[in-house]
Amino acid sequence: QVQLVESGGGLVQAGASLRLSCVGSGRSFRSSVMGWFRQAPGKEREFVAAISWRAENTYYADSVKGRFTISRESAKNTVYLQMNSLKPEDTAVYYCAADPVGSYSSPTVYHSWGQGTQVTVSS
Repeated sequence: QVQLVESGGGLVQAGASLRLSCVGSGRSFRSSVMGWFRQAPGKEREFVAAISWRAENTYYADSVKGRFTISRESAKNTVYLQMNSLKPEDTAVYYCAADPVGSYSSPTVYHSWGQGTQVTVSS
């Protein structure tokens, strides 16, 4: 069974940092673009970051550029999201995703999803 499992979320104050992890199991995600998305209450799921399968290219939403960093360790089937200088507006459930067919920034093209991890940033 193919699974993506996120971890690392929590409750932090504004300005703090968190590192999210997403571990894949059931098969290798080595050749897949991997993405991070987030969804706040009452809002649509939105793109946060993505990384190419060889990690030579990374992509970020404007709202997180310069604060978040996506990386991957293919040998561990793991992708990370380092989040610095967190803001209250970063509060959301964060999801990792794999196997996109199409634009990396659209959640509708990803075929594999984790269950999400909650990130709450207090002011």
